[in-house]
Amino acid sequence: MSPESHDEQPTDDVAVPARNDIEPAEPIENPGLPEHLPRPTDVDPKLARRAERQVAGMFTAAIVLALAFCVAYFTIPRDAEVFGWFSLNLALGLTLGLALFLIGIGAIQWAKKLMFDQEIIEMRHPARSSDEDREAALVAVGQGVSESGFGRRPLIRNSLIGAVAFLGLPAIIMLRDLGPLPGDKLFKTVWRRGMRVVNDVSGIPLRPGDIEVGQLVNAQPAILFETDSHGHALFHGTDLLQAKAKASVIAVRIRPDDIKPRKGQANWDVDGIMVYSKICTHVGCPISLWEQQTHHLLCPCHQTTYDLADGGKVIFGPGHRPLPQLPLAVDQDGYLIATSDFHEPVGPSFPEVEQNRD
Repeated sequence: MSPESHDEQPTDDVAVPARNDIEPAEPIENPGLPEHLPRPTDVDPKLARRAERQVAGMFTAAIVLALAFCVAYFTIPRDAEVFGWFSLNLALGLTLGLALFLIGIGAIQWAKKLMFDQEIIEMRHPARSSDEDREAALVAVGQGVSESGFGRRPLIRNSLIGAVAFLGLPAIIMLRDLGPLPGDKLFKTVWRRGMRVVNDVSGIPLRPGDIEVGQLVNAQPAILFETDSHGHALFHGTDLLQAKAKASVIAVRIRPDDIKPRKGQANWDVDGIMVYSKICTHVGCPISLWEQQTHHLLCPCHQTTYDLADGGKVIFGPGHRPLPQLPLAVDQDGYLIATSDFHEPVGPSFPEVEQNRD
């Protein structure tokens, strides 16, 4: 055999098919599908129009129920009961629930009676579709929109858009139940000029002689223990808890020579007795872990440490603001009283506080 023969390519009379000419095999044998039977609405225009009116009627009823939700919210008193069982909550639940139910049933009725109704087979393919498949998918989506009749049936389209749009009204109305805006409540507590400082547990007003040097006493404003002319507490339930959450204080007594008051707070103590907010300025934890030798107050949550002898400034931890101090005086009966509310917001910091802090 000559050397040239090694370079010769073998010849074959059988043509090798191109890769693209090979048809993929089906994973299972096609069992076949029964002959497609048209629906009554496919062959009878009258039935199709009736189905269209039914679907639009459901969507329209959903609009009416959404409006009824809003009317019920503003007209039915919160504590009213009719026949001993019908209340505001029941009215709101029925109207909103039925509105959502009718939109869902209407969509199902639309799909079952009016949208495209043909069985198709789709072979599984790799997870990542080819560019051609993606283009075909977009075409299929467009075809689906066309076959759904969304563009050709304005009655259904408009009633559905209206139903979904009106469902936004209950959502907007329910935002009102999140509560009123705080306004300036974040900057105020129930402390007022002349209000006595009382023991947190007993409600007994505190005198300077009741607190020794190095002692810490948990306290509250006296108003939280007061009653009206009928003997009913002025604060109770949620209102009491909210007031305590901002007005709770601690009273400590430090030797006057050890006190370094902040600017403008030189006369806020009474013989070394100072009252500070009990609420940490980091995330609002109640604090009363007191080290009398160092005058340090430690927050148990994240270890923010305040020096109460130095204006309550932060000396350690994630807190950013000094602990707010309540200005003190003594009334004619010898009891500790506040001369005003806190001069800065109590509790956790927020942007407005951070911008104006010392």
